[in-house]
Amino acid sequence: MKYAGKKIKFGKKILIVGYGSVSKCTLPVLMEHIDAPYKNITIVDFEDKKKALEKWTARGIKFSRGKITEKTLDRILSKHLENGGLLIDLAWNIECGAMLDWCHNHNVLYINTSVEEWDSLGAIFKKSPFEKSLYFRQMKLRKLTKNRKNSATAVVDHGANPGLISHFTKQALVDIAQRLIKDRKVSAAAGKNLVRLSENREFAKLAMALGVKVIHCSERDTQITNNPKRVNEFVGTWSIEGLREEGTAPAEMGWGTHEKRLPKNAHVPPYGPKNQIFLAQMGMNTWVRSWIPEEEIIGMVIRHGEAFGISDSLTVREKGKPVYRPTVHYAYMPCHDTLSSLYELRGRNYDMQPELRILQDHEIVSGKDILGALLMGHKYNSWWTGSILDIEESKKLAPGQNATTIQVALGVVSAAMWMIENPGKGFCLPDDLPHDYVLKIAKPWLGKFISKPYDWTPLKNRKVFFRENPDNKADESDPWQFKNFLFVP
Repeated sequence: MKYAGKKIKFGKKILIVGYGSVSKCTLPVLMEHIDAPYKNITIVDFEDKKKALEKWTARGIKFSRGKITEKTLDRILSKHLENGGLLIDLAWNIECGAMLDWCHNHNVLYINTSVEEWDSLGAIFKKSPFEKSLYFRQMKLRKLTKNRKNSATAVVDHGANPGLISHFTKQALVDIAQRLIKDRKVSAAAGKNLVRLSENREFAKLAMALGVKVIHCSERDTQITNNPKRVNEFVGTWSIEGLREEGTAPAEMGWGTHEKRLPKNAHVPPYGPKNQIFLAQMGMNTWVRSWIPEEEIIGMVIRHGEAFGISDSLTVREKGKPVYRPTVHYAYMPCHDTLSSLYELRGRNYDMQPELRILQDHEIVSGKDILGALLMGHKYNSWWTGSILDIEESKKLAPGQNATTIQVALGVVSAAMWMIENPGKGFCLPDDLPHDYVLKIAKPWLGKFISKPYDWTPLKNRKVFFRENPDNKADESDPWQFKNFLFVP
């Protein structure tokens, strides 16, 4: 696909760390949007990627084999970057804070898709749910970046989700407001207020005025392969190590002000904005009812950065106290081969299978990645805004890739473009970027883009086979309570 807009010129050095599934997709998309000399770009990976990069190195891109650790970080980054350069971090198990620190001290733009640690499994059996949480990592980043307002721009957690999902959420809020006015479901005065809040980009107050109580990042991956998963093999459509790491971590969610009581096994953070809670159980083993266009799904509450970023950015405070905040979390139903891989992983006591495989386009025969923001509790009950990208279109857009990695790559590229045009914004989360800027770049790559209402609640299609189980007792006075979403086996 050729980018229809004007390319952004960038003459400084670019370093891409990691050449896995997302990076393989990001590189060609990046070169469609940014006018940068090939000779200025270097890719670093701890595995030998020379053969995989042959077509790019033939054009002038450099490959350097190396592993970034606490000891090697300064040497590797200093070798391949310069003042005003761009660091795109698409690796895993590299401390985000250390990368942020180096980039701040060297005036280098920085972007990643997740907040990583040097050793995510270190002391895993000794840490509390709070210490294992992404919230805990965000608090460390807040402390680190507290006094860095006008420094080199750094955008963390900006892939598809977290990343694009924050912009889908803002677009949904604007679209709900416009539809309410069009359908005359609000008074003239209320309509004027919705318009004012939308135009002023006061999204927290807009969400409150609309009555949004719950937001799911709802995703279903239906991609099917002609090379099915084998025994003792983990098959996925994106970072397998990343999925295992976040899936075995505590279920983590932004906690809404409308919620009446904490769920079982809930832990509350001892400091900070306290916009989240964590369950003392794995996200991959915590299931909720959710919705994608035309279909109810059961998704996993795997921890993701958007649960922190969206819930915090949509909090309304009065005299320092939160008076409004929605519940926000992921509801993920991966492709069938990944579901089977996760089931097998449980049987292995969560030790990773010896064989790992990311599905490429040539081995995917059909299916889509359906990813969107599901906003609930307003006058339409539910509203879904997001991307439905099927494998046939993704093959045309980015040959050799799959639908999932394209969505992530567009989050990376759109944020990188914004950083180049806004180099002095300091530390940013996805919610700090303008949604219309990002979506203008991303939409042409996202397949079918939908933003529409659905008359769905978690109680609508509910069937209870064991009424004797107290966990099955619904709160029918408020369908948007978290307990009504929880899937009871």
